[in-house]
Amino acid sequence: MIVPMKKVSLVVRDKEQTEALARLREIGVVHLERRDASSAALSRVFERKTRGDTALALIRPYRAPKKKKPRGPAPTDQRERRANPTGRRGRRATDIMGQEDLEPYSLDAVNAPARPDLIDLIVGMGKDRKALQDRLAFLGREHKRIEPWGEFNPASLKELAELGVPVFLYELTPRAFVQLPADIRYIKMGEDKAAVYLIVLDREIPGLSPVVAPEKSLSEIDREEAELRIKVEELEKKIKGFADRKPSLLKDMAVIQRDIEFEAARAALDKVEDVPEQFAFSCLTGFAPQEDVGLLKRAAVENGWALLADDPGPDDEVPTKLKNNPLVRLLYPLTDFLEVVPGYNEVDISGWFLFFFCIFFGMIFGDAGYGALLLAASTFGIFKTRKTGVPAVLKMLALLSISNILWGVFTCTWFGIGIEKIPGILKDISLPFISNAKAAESAEAKAIVDQNLQIFCFSLALLQLTIAHLKGIVKNIRSLRIFAELGALAMLWGMYNVVLFLVASNDYRRIPFLEPSVYLLAGGFFLTFIFGSYEGNLGRSILASFKNLISVILGITNVFSDIMSYIRLWAVGLAGASIAATVNSMVGPMLGNFLVFLGLILLAFGHGLNIVLNVLSVLVHGVRLNTLEFSGHLGLTWSGTAYRPFAEKAKK
Repeated sequence: MIVPMKKVSLVVRDKEQTEALARLREIGVVHLERRDASSAALSRVFERKTRGDTALALIRPYRAPKKKKPRGPAPTDQRERRANPTGRRGRRATDIMGQEDLEPYSLDAVNAPARPDLIDLIVGMGKDRKALQDRLAFLGREHKRIEPWGEFNPASLKELAELGVPVFLYELTPRAFVQLPADIRYIKMGEDKAAVYLIVLDREIPGLSPVVAPEKSLSEIDREEAELRIKVEELEKKIKGFADRKPSLLKDMAVIQRDIEFEAARAALDKVEDVPEQFAFSCLTGFAPQEDVGLLKRAAVENGWALLADDPGPDDEVPTKLKNNPLVRLLYPLTDFLEVVPGYNEVDISGWFLFFFCIFFGMIFGDAGYGALLLAASTFGIFKTRKTGVPAVLKMLALLSISNILWGVFTCTWFGIGIEKIPGILKDISLPFISNAKAAESAEAKAIVDQNLQIFCFSLALLQLTIAHLKGIVKNIRSLRIFAELGALAMLWGMYNVVLFLVASNDYRRIPFLEPSVYLLAGGFFLTFIFGSYEGNLGRSILASFKNLISVILGITNVFSDIMSYIRLWAVGLAGASIAATVNSMVGPMLGNFLVFLGLILLAFGHGLNIVLNVLSVLVHGVRLNTLEFSGHLGLTWSGTAYRPFAEKAKK
């Protein structure tokens, strides 16, 4: 369900801004109203975050070495204990990095008034490494540029010029070389298909620019390159040595993020103008759950704030807070990943979303063997994290795996293995009307099973979309718009029979109520045309339908396409099963000879790739049916903003 919200406004004195915001964050129930704001303090924190991100990027490619467990108890440093008798988490820079790590590696570190902290130290070394690498790249280009003229001392060119014998370096095309004036004195140093390299004496060649003389000789460049490579390697080792400090750096980044939120809240305060300095105050607006407004009232009384709590206005961007039972909350990792949130004035379909998504997941994966692997992986993850708190995504994966196993058992699908090799007990527990065991009997039996699966997909569409319109009927129970929902429901049921007749079966007698379906479609269209745009005035609703006549007519075809869209569950599941069977057929001949090792690798790779493709298919097709077809019939646009309160740790 969607939790009712109140719009709250707080008035605090300017001299108490810091204390008020700290207390507000401690309460942690107010979602601050989004607003563009800036301040010098906020800019500094953002700059700090940028440096932190840079530091993380520098050490991210490296893996921290495994720490060896000490054989005995570590001795206690009494002096350190006296220096920090409270045992608080605050630590000196040497505690975090070590004395050796604090040696300055960059000019920024040397000129700093205090020793650099972890972020500044890593960023400083990164800058130094980048400068060295840029210099190496320049020297590489310079070496390549002057290499055709061979080894010489650039200072000699200047000495000759001072003695009245200027020397110029030229790189000419073969055509320009042929056209040189006869009075030009030169020494040819080499040539290739693209250019001729000359040393020209006495004067420049008319109309051509000489090559800029280098600052160093080839040997000097080689020596500098070697020295720079050593320095780069040393810096690489130093940066790599910070890989085990990644957890500390992540903690620092979490603190920086909290500072950003705090300074953004301070910058968003509306300062009231034309008030004496000693009485200056500011206003902060946001939204809080109705059930938590009491906490704000008590805090306002205790801290001397002025508080106003009222219902949100029609133009307010109210955040959405969902409140569901623990089972339904298993869906949250998926919706958080997709960043989809229902609008505040829309409906919460989390329970139905999870229910149908489990079915879609099982049908798309469609393999009990894959489901068993996923269940084993999720169970292992749950066991490993049971002491620190099991992530919801592992619980969701376990639930989806069970759905996959059940569908694979019902259809007798196990790692794409041929039905003739599956034990009889597994065939017996499958459901005959959708089971591959039944389909293996003959081509006719397979066609019937495929047809049954298609009918199941369309029936699933009918069930889910019917639920959508039933929710619409309940929502509009006191409005004439209820007839539009009844009309849409009638069109849905009528089109369901039409789809079965056109797609799932050519046998007219197998489709019940086909003739009444025409009346359902006609009656449903009439009700939708009359009441589809109803907002309190029936005449305006009919006029709006005439203005959008083409869209209203296309509504019938939309119902057809929405039902047809569910056939993807059968088609994608069939594609995954075909890939698994193909992998098995390729590997089968290898398992009985010397290629068995290669066969096992190919088997693991093929099925692993198929699992990855199935995951992508679930995200594309399984999510689509919930967020597009189902939501479209509900009128749900997923245009909401997630509830993110100003708190020590964000809540949902």
